[in-house]
Amino acid sequence: MTADEVALIQASFAKVAPISEHAAALFYGRLFETTPAVKPLFRGDMTEQGRKLMATLAVVVKGLSNLESVLPTASALAKRHVAYGVKPEHYAPVGAALLWTLERGLGAEWTPALAGAWTAAYTTLSGYMIGEAYGRSEAAQ
Repeated sequence: MTADEVALIQASFAKVAPISEHAAALFYGRLFETTPAVKPLFRGDMTEQGRKLMATLAVVVKGLSNLESVLPTASALAKRHVAYGVKPEHYAPVGAALLWTLERGLGAEWTPALAGAWTAAYTTLSGYMIGEAYGRSEAAQ
């Protein structure tokens, strides 16, 4: 990711943060619509789950300018998710739901450059997380 991409992501997330509860509801709604097989993995209060999602995204987005600073957190998160039943193939629909949510939340401000920046960030972090949780061979698939 370039410094310009990081700046785009951080500026766009600052616009989504005020509607974080709505954004989280959109995200989970979309994820469960497109990938219903993951819904049983979520057993708790979805409002609280949405808060955790948005808080985690905030930490990651803030840390993108120093990616190494978020990697330990990303590694721990990935390993915890294995215990919840998350599989490597779940990362792609999560990424798609995230991008869809951001596009809806940002409206006309969602540009091809912004989509590319978020895609690069998600691809980088999800590949790292899959590698941490399941081994490097899974991350390469």
